[in-house]
This record gives sequence, C-alpha cells and structure tokens, in this order.
Amino acid sequence: MKILTMGVEEEFVLVDRATRAPVGRAPRVIELSAEVLGGQVQKEFFNAQVETTTQPTASCRDLRDELVWLRSVITDAARTENCLPVASGTSVVPPESPLTVTDTDRYRRMARRFATRFSPVDGLLCGCHIHVGTLDRELALALSRRMAPWLPALQALSTNSPFARRRDTGFDSWRSVEYARWPTVGPAPALDEPGYLAHVAELVRSGTVMDPHMLYWHARPSDHVPTLEIRVADANADVETVVMLAALVRGLGTVLLREEADRRPAPRVPLRRLLLAHEMAARHGLSGYGIDPFTGRERPSAELVDRLVHRALPALDDAGDTARVLRQWHHVRTHGAGAAVQRVAFRRHGRLADVVDALARLTARV
Repeated sequence: MKILTMGVEEEFVLVDRATRAPVGRAPRVIELSAEVLGGQVQKEFFNAQVETTTQPTASCRDLRDELVWLRSVITDAARTENCLPVASGTSVVPPESPLTVTDTDRYRRMARRFATRFSPVDGLLCGCHIHVGTLDRELALALSRRMAPWLPALQALSTNSPFARRRDTGFDSWRSVEYARWPTVGPAPALDEPGYLAHVAELVRSGTVMDPHMLYWHARPSDHVPTLEIRVADANADVETVVMLAALVRGLGTVLLREEADRRPAPRVPLRRLLLAHEMAARHGLSGYGIDPFTGRERPSAELVDRLVHRALPALDDAGDTARVLRQWHHVRTHGAGAAVQRVAFRRHGRLADVVDALARLTARV
C-alpha cells in the first residue's frame, strides 16, 4: 500500500502583547499573512483566531518545515498589530470584552442559530486537525470506524487546555468539554457511504446542523479534500508534538487500511465506553488513568499511548518515522503533555501571564 499523505490545520488565538488577553485583530493579521501564504491562512469563528493549513506531504521533515514557516509568517504579521499567536486549546486569560464573530455570512448565521452553544467570553476554542489521504469517501468512512477506539489515546497525548476564565478547570483538555456543546461533536457513527449521505441529509433537514461543513465528528471524511480528518487534538504550541501526532495518525491509518484491504473484522466498541474513554482523556490527559476502549478497564494513560505507538509501528518503520516519534513521545512522557507544561509555567510565579508568554514563545520557536 502506498504511503499516505499528511496535512495539518492549526488554529491560533491572537493575544495582546500587554494584557495577554484575546483581541479581535485577525482580519488585519490574515490580510498581511495572505500576502505570503495566500489561501493557507484563513478566518475562524471569532475575530481573535487565525487558522493555517499545510500542503499534503508524505514527509515528516517537510511537514515540520512548513508548520514552522506558517507560524513564522503569522507571528510577523501579528507583531505589526501588537499581538501574538498562541497555540492553546483555550484562551488562558479571558478577553477584556466579549469577542466578536468573524464577519462572514456563514459565521453570522451560525452565531444566530447556535447562540446557546457558545460563549463570547470563554467560547474561543482552538484545535489541531490532522488529515490523511488520499482517500475516497467510502474508504475514509471505513478507516474512521477502525480508528475510533484509538482516538482517546491520541486525545490524551494532545491535551493542552487546562485553563479557562482565569482558573484551572481540573481538566487537561477543557476545550473538549466546551467543544461538546456544538452539535455532532463526538465519535463518528459507523456508516457506509449511502448511510453517510442519508444521515448528513437528515441532520441538515432536521436543523441539527446548518450544512455538511458542521459535521464535527472526531473522525470525518473531509468536505473539501479527499482525506480522513481527525479532530480530537487541542492546538499544541510545540511543533514537534504536532508532527508526532500527524505521524501517528498516518502510521495508524496505514496499518488499519491494510487490515481493511485484507477484510479483517473491525472491533466493535460500545458507544458508551468510547464516550467514557474520551471523557477520561479530556480530564486526565497523560497524568492519570484512561479507559481501554477494547476492554473497558482502567489503564495508565501512558500505557494506552504506548499501545497506540506500538500499533502504528509497522507503518512508522516503513515511512522512516519511528525514531522521530519515539524521541518526541519520550520527551512528552518525561515532561508532560501541553496541559502539564502550562501548569508548570503557572506554578513558577502563580501568574497566568507567564503561561501565555511560555505558550507564545513555544508557538513561535523554530
């Protein structure tokens, strides 16, 4: 089987250099960045957010180089507007005034129709979405079914949003909790292509979603490129972690597609158990115990990630990614995922501003 390509969408919050609070300066930052990046820099729901998208690539080295380049361009553009891009699942310091929704027809309609689903004070959420392809819709749906039990471990590995409203929420990924307010967020239903098309049509007809773009499943066939999109990760400041996540998704996807081609039966995991596994991943990240979706038993979260890495290992070896992934996994296991790093920064002096500064430095670091 050919090596799958990878792509990453990263969302950033723009914070004022003095207050460290989110500020609605994205329109100008995007305008300046687009002079270099073109369509690879995009608007997001709030005017305090910026999104970048990489080109598809089969190389971890090329992916890292492009992520660094994208971050450097938006950092330079943000500097002219006296702000900084920060990669965190939530805004550490709340905005000084309610956030404004980006002025597009679609976002305005979403804001009116789903007003109870988000808050202009703490509703700003940033994710890291990983694409693997090239896959037609039927194959993407099949891969989605097979990947579902492994996504809680990937979520635990990527947790980076412990703070909201100037407090520690007690969760390693508060973004996951807030994001679940939106319709369709959660494990994808097990569907073939005809079932998928009928299900999406019914969601739109019933008003559950406004359009097919609002499918926020943890794993979904992309609506604009021929990929499977994985949406469980918080935005992460450490670019090496982002590359590791992409390599793991690509590696796992490759292994599972081989099993699909061999027509091996996919494991059946009860939805209730899968939801509990995601809840535990959001709450504890790598710092405690998670749920093994295959058995329903509690296991150390790091052990569940070890199993994920081992499952992807044959494809990591084939792509030459093993050393890179193991090196970064050792680093994260030793120092903690993003949530733990944020808490360490806070404990030094008890200032949330220090957390924002540490995230901003790491986001911009090459």
